Amino acid sequence: MNTVEPQVSDANQQKIRERTEVLFQERRDKMARRGDKILSMLMVFQWVLGIALALILSPHTWHGAARSIHPHVYLAIFLGGILSAVPVIVAKWSPGSSLTRHVMATAQMLWSAMLIHLTGGRIETHFHVFVSLAFFSLYFDWSIYVTATVVVAVDHLVRGALIPESVYGIVNPEWWRFLEHAAWVVLEDVVLVLSCINGIKDMKDTAAQQAKIEVLTESEQMKSLAIEMAMNELRSKST
Repeated sequence: MNTVEPQVSDANQQKIRERTEVLFQERRDKMARRGDKILSMLMVFQWVLGIALALILSPHTWHGAARSIHPHVYLAIFLGGILSAVPVIVAKWSPGSSLTRHVMATAQMLWSAMLIHLTGGRIETHFHVFVSLAFFSLYFDWSIYVTATVVVAVDHLVRGALIPESVYGIVNPEWWRFLEHAAWVVLEDVVLVLSCINGIKDMKDTAAQQAKIEVLTESEQMKSLAIEMAMNELRSKST
């Protein structure tokens, strides 16, 4: 059975478009703020994890018979503290903003670099990069994957040239090894970006349907009110 779509006036169509944009932005802002909150908690957890790894894997260093705290411990405490504090502060200062998302992406990728360094380039720790990329899907913003990928590629390039064992676990890796790692990141990016685009489209469609219902319902209510007022006026004149 065919259903007949109700006719929508030009004025109502304009209202629907405006209301759709408002609903879409409200939904997107809500999801961005939720992403900020989750990743802020993750930053604190990673700081604790980084310190724990440094204390477990390399708590001390030796200079002859003298023992001292290993530099990894200081690295985890102070540099890790900065990496966690900056995005958390930015999220408090500007929740749900594009700036906050990109700061979160940069800090999270640098945390991947930190953890890979602390574990001596263990291949298992590299999975932290891919898990982090999955966390960014909370934002439904494909642009942050560009930031994240650039940070990962630059980190692997620079550290691979200066201290390659902290990235790959070996002293003399091929110079192009960073491209191989970046390629795997880009492959995951493609899937996640497509997911973000589809998610945004679904949000817009849902907002459009809700806006149409709200505007048409309001229009019908206004018509009913106008009819009721006209009927009351006729009754008052007849009496």
